Amino acid sequence: MTEIKRNPTRPVQIGPLTIGGGQPIAVQSMAATRTQDMPATRRQLELLQAAGADLVRIAVDNRQDVEALGRLSPEAQIPLSVDLQENYRLAAQVAPFVQKIRYNPGHLYHHEREKPVRDKVAFIADQAAKNNCALRVGVNCGSVDPDLAESFPAQDSISPMVESALQHCAMLDELGFTRYCVSLKDSDPEKVIEANTRFAAQRPEVPIHLGVTEAGMPPEGIIKTRIAFEQLITQGIGDTLRVSLTVPFDDKGEEIRVGRQILDDIYTGRFRSVPKVLGQGLNIISCPSCSRVENEAFVDLALKVRQVTQYAKEHRITIAVMGCRVNGPGETDDADLGLWCAPNFVNLKRGTEELGHFPYDQVLDRLREEVDRLIASR
Repeated sequence: MTEIKRNPTRPVQIGPLTIGGGQPIAVQSMAATRTQDMPATRRQLELLQAAGADLVRIAVDNRQDVEALGRLSPEAQIPLSVDLQENYRLAAQVAPFVQKIRYNPGHLYHHEREKPVRDKVAFIADQAAKNNCALRVGVNCGSVDPDLAESFPAQDSISPMVESALQHCAMLDELGFTRYCVSLKDSDPEKVIEANTRFAAQRPEVPIHLGVTEAGMPPEGIIKTRIAFEQLITQGIGDTLRVSLTVPFDDKGEEIRVGRQILDDIYTGRFRSVPKVLGQGLNIISCPSCSRVENEAFVDLALKVRQVTQYAKEHRITIAVMGCRVNGPGETDDADLGLWCAPNFVNLKRGTEELGHFPYDQVLDRLREEVDRLIASR
């Protein structure tokens, strides 16, 4: 198992679920239906509960959605979160039916513009407190407060997100409401990584919800999400997560399955990217096997790499083992030594330098030689 030191975030209670405080990373999803369509929304809840979701988010946008939520809530077997969309005043009506409220700081700009944002946040926090709800400050790249966005260079989309999250945390703290978590989402995994890393550095005690928004269809959406999660979770960042995929209605549970698979892969050292922080000693990573793997010997090779290099376990060396020629060449670039597998041979690299290709039964000897050279050079 890969040892990961989690950020010491404070615990936040969401009904019977606790996120942060060292609790296991929770996996959640969102119903992709109009809430007032009760049969469809009920079916979404059933699918997600059956898939093992820890939490489900539902959106409300009008009175009909609120009424439907009130009838669906007693049927839920897991905590519910509600998305307020642009009407923050709906918090008073929906809070009795849920365990968590998510609001988007950027959306507060659009409703009752003459009213200070702090007053709107105070209203939401007050309703949450009265109804025993947690809050999520959900910052999204596509809906940052325009006034805040204009205070940064046009090409910088990350700083406004981070600043928005920090400002709203400060507001909630000043109001005496600390039962909240934060999310900073973008469709670009690299921006997700930077935004969450910067926020966590300034507010390490605040639980973080991870996600890549508009990730898209599998497999691309899974790959983008996986890369962001690998980089962040291995740094100890992340207390709950959602995999946002474009999938058919009846496949909604796939978001939960994929989320748990990514977590399992991270903790067992199977990666697509090369995490920058994974302890001080030998770090062997390998991608999760998939339909692109052209030789099942890849899995055995990854295990053997771990075995034959254990003598170097005290040395800070990263070895990446990738199972295909599609992603392998680029995804081993950040490792000290990289192996990517073709049908009949294994390519060996030192950083970005190609060292040649070798038969499966010979590459381990050459790998040991390269490990010895690295040890001698440090």
